[in-house]
Amino acid sequence: MQLIRSTSAAALLLIVGAIGVLSAQEKAGQGKPPEKQESKAPQQQQRAQPAQQKQAPAQQHAQPAQQAQRKAEPAQQKQAQLQQHSQPAQQTQRKAEPAQQQHAQPAQAQQRTPQAQQKQPVRQARTQPAVQQQQPQRSQQQASAWQQKKGWAPQGSWQAHNTWQQEGSQNWGSDHRTWAQRGGYGGSYIPQASFNLSFGTGHSFRMNSLPTMYEGYPRFAYGGYSFLLVDPFPGTWAANWYDNDNLYITYNNGYYLYDSRYPSVGLAITVVL
Repeated sequence: MQLIRSTSAAALLLIVGAIGVLSAQEKAGQGKPPEKQESKAPQQQQRAQPAQQKQAPAQQHAQPAQQAQRKAEPAQQKQAQLQQHSQPAQQTQRKAEPAQQQHAQPAQAQQRTPQAQQKQPVRQARTQPAVQQQQPQRSQQQASAWQQKKGWAPQGSWQAHNTWQQEGSQNWGSDHRTWAQRGGYGGSYIPQASFNLSFGTGHSFRMNSLPTMYEGYPRFAYGGYSFLLVDPFPGTWAANWYDNDNLYITYNNGYYLYDSRYPSVGLAITVVL
């Protein structure tokens, strides 16, 4: 019994001792973390120092860039001011350009006008035949004497024929004669007032019937007067040109019959008393 008691007491002592050791280790474990935390703080500070050291050179590098940027700002401001000053100049230049163009246009027009004036005489020269000449006066006795001797048919001019068909010429350019080539017009004249009413380029007519032959030349009537066709007509004209085409009579140192289809061909005619 005593042995059992002694063994049990010893076991209790061992258990109590083990418990005490464990509790002491736990206390020791709880006290160590602060030491580790304290030890970690210097390490963190040491690690932070290189980062701060790296930031410092970066800041040093950034300072020159900032300084350069600050120096560039006045230059940019000056450039902006120059642009602002140049804009009004450009605007005035743009405004001046239309004015210069307007001044240049009258100058060009003035340069063109002499050329137009030089061309005008040519146009006037072409239109001169259309200007109506004033007719001189002649007595009936003088006109009758010229008509009796057939003053319209000097040597070499178109001679008398028996029929209308013979009046056409295949060589009209050589057979035709102007009144100047015939020695001038010596027949009767139409009073100027009557001429202005019924004759000229603005008064056309048609013969409506085949002209009759008189003293070897075709004869037709218009405007209250009788005329002789003392020139041949071109053989290339249509057979009924006298009835189908618009005709008109003009005066140019003598009377001429024109076909509106052939305005460049004038046939010499004379007033018959």
